[in-house]
Amino acid sequence: MFLTGCRVNHIVSEAFALILFQLGIGGIGGFLMGYAVRKVIKIALILGIVVFSLLFLVYTKVIGIDYGGLVNAVSSFFETINPVLGSLAPLLLHLPLIGSLIIGLIAGYKMG
Repeated sequence: MFLTGCRVNHIVSEAFALILFQLGIGGIGGFLMGYAVRKVIKIALILGIVVFSLLFLVYTKVIGIDYGGLVNAVSSFFETINPVLGSLAPLLLHLPLIGSLIIGLIAGYKMG
């Protein structure tokens, strides 16, 4: 009976170690991603100002934009990214990793 309880404790401790590992990696990865997202948002703000400036210049007919080429570029981008979106389903198996990654993301975002 002692051996059976010891084996169960060993299995539980291995499962617990795996969950702790996922939580740790997710938290650290999320923190780094949040920090990076905060920095990227600052760059996106500057790019947004540039885009709105270009749209203003188009509106005042100072410059012209080929909308057909823009639509083709955007559609080819989404065709390229579509297979990646289909591979997100296996991520649901790693909920502890995802949860800690989100918490780390928020913490990193606040620190950035």
